[in-house]
Amino acid sequence: MKKLLVLLLISLLFLAGCECISGLGRDIQKAGKWMEKQSQR
Repeated sequence: MKKLLVLLLISLLFLAGCECISGLGRDIQKAGKWMEKQSQR
């Protein structure tokens, strides 16, 4: 549950930091890659 909350907060930070729709796509892609790396540990 704690990990889910951390992932949610990180996702919100990415969304808040994007400047436009294309930026949103890049942010989501980066978050997805980070989550893949975390799941492989």
